[in-house]
Amino acid sequence: MEFPEDLKEYMTQEFLVSVALSALKLVVVLILAIVLLRVVKFVIDRWKSRLTLKRSAAHPDETDLEKEKRLETITNLVRKGLNILVISMAILVGLQTVGVSIGPLLASAGVLGLAIGFGAQNIVQDVISGFFLLFEDQVREGDVAVINGQGGTVEQINFRTIVLRDMAGTVHYFRNGSINTVANMTKGWSAMVFEIGVAYKEDLNKVMEVMKESFKKLKNNDQFAPNILEDIEIFGLDSFGDSALVIKARIKTSPLQQWAIGRAYRQIIKEDFDRENIEIPFPHQSIYFGDASAPFNVNINQTEQNS
Repeated sequence: MEFPEDLKEYMTQEFLVSVALSALKLVVVLILAIVLLRVVKFVIDRWKSRLTLKRSAAHPDETDLEKEKRLETITNLVRKGLNILVISMAILVGLQTVGVSIGPLLASAGVLGLAIGFGAQNIVQDVISGFFLLFEDQVREGDVAVINGQGGTVEQINFRTIVLRDMAGTVHYFRNGSINTVANMTKGWSAMVFEIGVAYKEDLNKVMEVMKESFKKLKNNDQFAPNILEDIEIFGLDSFGDSALVIKARIKTSPLQQWAIGRAYRQIIKEDFDRENIEIPFPHQSIYFGDASAPFNVNINQTEQNS
């Protein structure tokens, strides 16, 4: 292969050796960066294991799921931060290896960062707000929460955003700095609250006894028993509805289990109410004219037409 005359003077042995050395250094930098990323992952995993043991001893009241969710959230953020640091260092070392002076580059980046900082106050606010969300343990990855009125499962907590997926599968992104309210439905323990309506003619004491017996059946189910934390709390008659007496009750459960347990209990209640002839009414209206009103006389006349 013949090189043009103006390129031959550059294709000296010293130049080729220099290019080969630079390429070799870049490969070494790349390998070191990959090794450092693997080391970061190993160290974070070991750190997570030790934190799990320490937190288990310090907070024995928390469930294993609670510990895992909190530690997973924190370690993921630390891993992301260290990965960004390693990759940034690898890029700078790689640039210096190929002869690019990083001093002026860093100085320019500092001036540029200062200029961007004045226009990126929202980013700073997001990062600081995200830090306090984690520090105060308000929400973690895997929790079911209502953020700014939108409910769903927390899929990711990043430096700037929280990612929420609702029941329909829609993914919602919230800037940490824009979050005004957080309602965590799965922190520590959860509960399913029941408002069970029965007809006005029913004996409430009997109804509540049947509800207790239904709960015993639920608790004897090996599938649900481990996630039921306490016996059912029946608060009694809560309100007079348009067509029903409303009895309120609550079952405490492990986090994320309240919906499955609630569905199972409702099914048992329906079967037991049917067996005991306890009416679960549907909305209807009664027309009342007062005591002084005379009853209507209704006559049914049947006429036959001969064809």
